Amino acid sequence: MPVFAYRGLSTEGRSVSGVIDADSARTAREKLRGSGIFPTNLAEEYGGAAETLKSPRDWIPFRRTGMSAGDLALLTRQLGSLLGAGVQLVDALGALGDQSSKASVKKMLSTVRERVREGSSLADALRAHPHIFSDLYIGMVRAGEQAAALEAVLERLAEYNERQDEFMSKVKGALTYPIIMMVVGAAIMTFLVTYVVPQVATIFEQQHAALPLATQILIGVSSFLTGYWVWILIALMGITAGLLYGYSTPRGRRIFDTLSLRIPYIGPTVVRVICARFARTLATLLAAGIQLLPALDAVKAVVTNGLLRDAIEKSRDEIREGHGMAHTLSQSKLFPPMLIEMIRVGERSGELERMLERVADNYEREVSHSLNQVTTILEPVMTLMMAAVIVFMMLSVLMPIFQLNQIMQ
Repeated sequence: MPVFAYRGLSTEGRSVSGVIDADSARTAREKLRGSGIFPTNLAEEYGGAAETLKSPRDWIPFRRTGMSAGDLALLTRQLGSLLGAGVQLVDALGALGDQSSKASVKKMLSTVRERVREGSSLADALRAHPHIFSDLYIGMVRAGEQAAALEAVLERLAEYNERQDEFMSKVKGALTYPIIMMVVGAAIMTFLVTYVVPQVATIFEQQHAALPLATQILIGVSSFLTGYWVWILIALMGITAGLLYGYSTPRGRRIFDTLSLRIPYIGPTVVRVICARFARTLATLLAAGIQLLPALDAVKAVVTNGLLRDAIEKSRDEIREGHGMAHTLSQSKLFPPMLIEMIRVGERSGELERMLERVADNYEREVSHSLNQVTTILEPVMTLMMAAVIVFMMLSVLMPIFQLNQIMQ
């Protein structure tokens, strides 16, 4: 059914806007008048955005249209709070849409509200916005609706998104400074080697003086970069394109996933990050009342490594045959012993959800501590490396100058 974006006036004379489903523009106007809204502007949406209501930002290529985990958590918690206060779902969605300051979110909530008003479930209405709501999110909402516990599920979803946002913020924060140092250092070195050194080299060549080995090496590197920079750029672009293409293929992705687990220090850290997300997500799904097999099927979406994802898929199949999850996961030799043992204890005690929460907390603390240690080590190491390169360049330039001064004296 077509979707129309509208602007109009309510019976109180207040300006309102939103979207509505209708077979035609005429039907849309009739439905709006029936709900007490007098439309002043009506346009059919194409590809999810109304042509007449687009802002200039909508034309920017590759602009992200989704929501951050923090914004989604806030929206989810507000919706759960309104439902807990006894507000009807349609009215709660309308209130959230009215208070939103983002046009994209306001339009999305209006679309969801309209579909719910016409009889769709909230999960089905959210499915029309896959760029915002993941399959995991929609599955939990559907489970909450079926169990008549939507408010509780929304609260758990909000907590889950807040924890994920906090965890990823720590990871990004720990890696930001080293990345900035590398980029700035590479830019400074490139400028010195490609612009400053060639000018200094010209002065040395005019003097026809014998140059030290360090100076010859520096001038050679500078000449190579300035003379073949086009080919170097093409080679880098080709290598990058080849790696991206290989990563996009199943075999290339498999090789990448295998190597990422075998790299010293990085591999164990990747495993802890994935296990933390796996445990946290599975615990949230189980707490929402979803059975273990459907939960394992849904949790694969947060496992980014193909080897671990295959192990979870195999575990799900063997659990269906009567085996325990701890036993099947341990056979893969990929998951840490602590995760396996905590799952085994949870299965025996009937507190699998609580055990998964504990192991997720533990791995998140380990990853945060590990990243802090790496950052603490990387900062002085990178500073010393940059200092060594700068000292080498300074000596390479100053040594011939000292020689020229001695010759002139």
